[in-house]
Amino acid sequence: MITAQLLYPVFVQVALTFFLLVWMGRARLAALRDKEVKLPDIAVGQRAWPVRVQQISNTYQNQFELPLLFYALIALCAQHARLIDETMVVLAWTFVGTRLIHAYIYTTSNVIRWRFNVFALGMLILFAMWVLFAFRLITQG
Repeated sequence: MITAQLLYPVFVQVALTFFLLVWMGRARLAALRDKEVKLPDIAVGQRAWPVRVQQISNTYQNQFELPLLFYALIALCAQHARLIDETMVVLAWTFVGTRLIHAYIYTTSNVIRWRFNVFALGMLILFAMWVLFAFRLITQG
């Protein structure tokens, strides 16, 4: 049962990624429709998109950076279910919470200091998860 609890934050992270994908697609189509950008301008790069569209796009792309280490860890935890406990579940939810807050900041105010602080907190939480998992794996082998 604890393994399933560890998967719930993964589902939320995946939902965030798909939500941002759909939002990005709609924002891009709207920018094209409203002639804020022309197809030749974005055919080989992303810099011509309006700032708002680029914020959403960057936030979507961010979901394939740090969260990849989260997905890998959860997959490894699922293979070693005996090493999972409430601490790991709480850390997983906290990490995903930082990703949600990071996405919110990036797509709204985009205050870099806030965005960085939330990113750094998420990175530290994920690092702690990896250290905890490695320690348990080595000591309980």
